[in-house]
Amino acid sequence: MIQFLKESTFAVNEVFFKSLKLLKSHYFSVAGLCLLLFITSNASTTLAEYLRHYNVFVSALFALVFTVIYFGVNLTLFKYVMLIFDGKKELKLSSAIPTTKDLSFFFGAMLIIVIISLTLLVLMAVICWPFIYVGGDIGVVSSIAVFISFVLTAIFIIRVAFYPFFIIDRHCNSFQSIRLSFAMTRGNVTKLILIILTFGLLHVAQAFANFSGNLYLGVFISIVNSFLIVPLSSIVVTVAYRDMMSTYQGGDNPEYLKNII
Repeated sequence: MIQFLKESTFAVNEVFFKSLKLLKSHYFSVAGLCLLLFITSNASTTLAEYLRHYNVFVSALFALVFTVIYFGVNLTLFKYVMLIFDGKKELKLSSAIPTTKDLSFFFGAMLIIVIISLTLLVLMAVICWPFIYVGGDIGVVSSIAVFISFVLTAIFIIRVAFYPFFIIDRHCNSFQSIRLSFAMTRGNVTKLILIILTFGLLHVAQAFANFSGNLYLGVFISIVNSFLIVPLSSIVVTVAYRDMMSTYQGGDNPEYLKNII
């Protein structure tokens, strides 16, 4: 177990070193796309709040439009980083913009993931329900069911989180991209959790600084997150995808049951 953790940590370090090298050589282009994401997110929130007092339907329409733009820019960022990592020469940003078909597959896969996550919650409730009739405490049984559902859902989401890359890289449909992500991440969950924890600790540090009232520390961590961590995280995820694909030995239509563990 210790040896496995050492190997996982080494693999994560390698991903970070590759990502830092890539960020150093293409910082302004990657950071520019991240800035566009930030502007889109804040503009949509401000505009939706402003229009809410006038017309709910117009506000909802603009929210939908900005959502599509936001995720479109996000996919563009991932595709752009992927092309940089692959060593493409004379790269144009237009070559990284996703097609309408790619966006439809992306949102379709997102909907499928939400449905499966809710199904896991309902399934755990059904499984735990009989324990109430045999004398189990409702509060305890409910807490256990929610906790198990949360763990299973979190693992499932980590396993299928790379579906956008299969859509923009291989132009897979919604179902196939989820299946391939689920298969590719088999045996890599620990590495992915370590990556998530690394970035999560920095966000926790920022929240702690804000909560403690330390203005200067909070501003410093916020600047680091905005201008370093956000661009770096986009590259890390893309590099992790390429690294896992380099060792993936499955086919284009993997089976779920064979890739659960």
